[in-house]
Amino acid sequence: MLLPLSDAPNPGGRPLVTYALIAANLLVYLLVSLPLGGEPPNPQDPAVRAYVELIRDRLPDGVPIGAILRRLSAYDIFVFQHGYKPIAPQVSDLFASLFLHGGLMHLVGNMLFLWIYGDNVEYRLGRLRFLLWYLATGIAATLFFSLFSPGSAVPLVGASGAISGVLGFYFLWFPRNTIRVFVFLFPFFMNVVTVPARIVLGAFLLVDNLLPFLFAGDGRGGVAYGAHIGGFLTGLGAAWVMDRRVLAARPRSYPTTADDQGPPSTIGESIARGDMAGAAHAYFAIAGDQTRRAVEPDAALALANWLAGQGHTEAALVAYRRLLRDFPTGTTAAAAHVGTGLVQFEQLGQVAPAYQHFLDALDLNPDAQTAARARVALASIAALQKLNVRRRS
Repeated sequence: MLLPLSDAPNPGGRPLVTYALIAANLLVYLLVSLPLGGEPPNPQDPAVRAYVELIRDRLPDGVPIGAILRRLSAYDIFVFQHGYKPIAPQVSDLFASLFLHGGLMHLVGNMLFLWIYGDNVEYRLGRLRFLLWYLATGIAATLFFSLFSPGSAVPLVGASGAISGVLGFYFLWFPRNTIRVFVFLFPFFMNVVTVPARIVLGAFLLVDNLLPFLFAGDGRGGVAYGAHIGGFLTGLGAAWVMDRRVLAARPRSYPTTADDQGPPSTIGESIARGDMAGAAHAYFAIAGDQTRRAVEPDAALALANWLAGQGHTEAALVAYRRLLRDFPTGTTAAAAHVGTGLVQFEQLGQVAPAYQHFLDALDLNPDAQTAARARVALASIAALQKLNVRRRS
């Protein structure tokens, strides 16, 4: 058994939407699931008859339906009515199913994953966008499951699809984070180990979901593997698109003006004579995918550093990221990683995204000054964490 316990590094502040989603799921369990789970259903309820018809053909040989009915609870009928059923899709069920769970352990497992992974994704997206994407990936996960079970009347419930979407965002945006995992392989090994995030999330996708989906079939054992896969892929794809849009976007501090008529060659010339403001206007006047041919890496780095020093945070990040896309290796790339990380860490407070860049910089064998800046920043991040973050030497 592998049980994730925590991740590092973590952002400052409180992930209020993550906490609110956890609270909402807990309240639904305490106010709906728990009390209804202890009550027998109303035998006159038409939903009970529909439920009996559903399970009649699914019972193993020799199992009397009366034995099932004696164990039936009012919550089972509630789930049957409000869980999402592919054969009878309802918009209201799409949302309701995200907050209903099949039992206490189902709820606890989902909320543990949301608590571990939600804060960094919320901080990167922003609170409102995080909430919208949580719901969107949950809906996408449910619909993805429906593609493979279009005639199923078995209700689908749980926050797993939405949380899988959060994991998809996390997989792309925080690959260098680490996860503390409790490994229980009794009696051979029982301990807490620190594992790279992508290994943990890759195992979640491949071992826990994709392989069972391919070889055992979706929904076996009460687990909707297809929903987990659909949610994860939706989050992963959304994060990828957002990154591409940032590279193509023109910063708000450099809107299109009538003066944006100069050829790309003026960028390098402006930088050479110290006209950084003119170079910035010329740089952002060209298409985002044309920067490699318009400016040399050293000049692009000088421009990005100037933008960061002037407090043009959004523009600096766009310039740094385009430089890393255009020239992903070498000493210039290492310096661009450090510059990006410092803007994110010092100006935006984005601890985890900055952490990725500082480690990436050290991987590129930078010069002594760049390496020292990266290590100092990593030490500052480690000092902010409740648990020490492992740093590369």
